[in-house]
Amino acid sequence: MLVDFNILPDASRVWIYQANRSFNIEERTEIEHGLDAFIEEWTAHGSDLKAGYEIKYNRFIVLALDQTLTSASGCSIDASVHFIQHLEKKYNIELLDKMNVSYKQGEYVAYKTLTDFKKMAKQKAVSKNTIVFNNLVTNKGEYHEHWEIPASESWHGRFM
Repeated sequence: MLVDFNILPDASRVWIYQANRSFNIEERTEIEHGLDAFIEEWTAHGSDLKAGYEIKYNRFIVLALDQTLTSASGCSIDASVHFIQHLEKKYNIELLDKMNVSYKQGEYVAYKTLTDFKKMAKQKAVSKNTIVFNNLVTNKGEYHEHWEIPASESWHGRFM
């Protein structure tokens, strides 16, 4: 059951998929329609899942699930991953590679391999104050409070 992302409780589970490039307008519109259709049909053991999403910075798909009614099952999580894999193939983008880092350079969102990010930290091209995206947050409350944070407050800080 598709609901507005903003009305989901802060305890809702989140999955964040970062793209290796920005979505163009046409892609974003198609991805939104695809997410709408996927979530409308998303179930766990035959029960509807109350979920929503948002797309941030034309680069991040944030999927949220209110687990107070029905929790995600292994099969429902697999279904969401298959949907994301479908998007990767259709738009020739990376969404599942967790070994990459996204961070802000002013208002621009940059995307680097972890190896390149470590090199940049050594060269002082990024600092402990660089705003990074902590895609390891697990619920909507953490997403709002701890997703966009200085590198010093994230796992990224160990490279500074």
